Amino acid sequence: MALARPVRALGLATFCLAIFLCFQLLKNPPRLAIPGGYGEKIEKMDRDPLLDLPATGEPPEPLWRSEGENHNYNPENSNSPRLNATLLSLVRNRELHELLPTMRELEAHWNHKFNYPWTFFNDEPFTEEFKKQTQAATKAQCFYHTIPSEHWDAPSWISEELYKESSAILKENDVQYSGMISYNKMCRWNSGVFYKHPGLEHIRYYWRVEPKVRFFCDIDYDVFRYMQDHNKTYGFNINLYDSPESIPSLWPETIKFLAHHPEYIHPNNAMSWLSDKDGRPDHWEKAHGYSTCHFWSNFEIADLNFFRGQAYEDYFNHLDRAGGFFYERWGDAPVHSIALGLFEDANRIHW
Repeated sequence: MALARPVRALGLATFCLAIFLCFQLLKNPPRLAIPGGYGEKIEKMDRDPLLDLPATGEPPEPLWRSEGENHNYNPENSNSPRLNATLLSLVRNRELHELLPTMRELEAHWNHKFNYPWTFFNDEPFTEEFKKQTQAATKAQCFYHTIPSEHWDAPSWISEELYKESSAILKENDVQYSGMISYNKMCRWNSGVFYKHPGLEHIRYYWRVEPKVRFFCDIDYDVFRYMQDHNKTYGFNINLYDSPESIPSLWPETIKFLAHHPEYIHPNNAMSWLSDKDGRPDHWEKAHGYSTCHFWSNFEIADLNFFRGQAYEDYFNHLDRAGGFFYERWGDAPVHSIALGLFEDANRIHW
């Protein structure tokens, strides 16, 4: 029995539409969905998404490799081209099993070629188990230091009563880590005390390593040699905005300091970055003129001579006396960033 004309027409139209849709799909493949949706948090990441982007390449030569004449980075080689540099970690005994995966990744991707020493700091003595397992994770030397109480504890001019009152206000404003005195001490130590420890007396460069940090990419050159050969003071890998509620008086105190020491401001400074209003106007307003943008110091490679310099020492002492490491929640990241942005040549900051 023959199909009615309207049915034949409908069938032909359906066939043509199917051909058209197939053509469009082949011509413009559908966009791949991003896990969690655009702009949302990815709960689990087994692979760094940056690895799927085009390679950025290495920085310009000269670059020191671990092979070739006079490039013997063997840990026992007393004439090694290693600089006075170290991998530095402030870590507690209980964080051992969070640190070990980080150590193994950094060793696998970089330090097994160069064998730079590891230097560990703790406000309590390290256990023998901590020492045993960390040393087993590297062929390089490991050094273990206890931070003296005069470097770690709150200075004498900090009022315990005012600290409690200030912490209550910070908690009301949902400031993370408010009321955690150990966190305040850590931020102060990382800001302006760590480099005064005798264990770093002869160290020029450090690479800060935090527990739970992941390393995905191979690095085939000596990063400390790169810093020296290319006249770099500070290396970072990400900029973040800080919580303005945690640092409301940091920038006003900085302006006070600059009023007394205008000679410390470098001609090629990064003031426009520090005082940018357009990125996050609400942050700028709450921080009283500071953009709150900062180098994420959980990963930083730096020249200790900058922190040992007179400009930084005077700046830190001014901030320390102001009390914001305890009465607010000033972090080492914005303190380092502001100082570098004001007192250093911007060309010596490397991303």
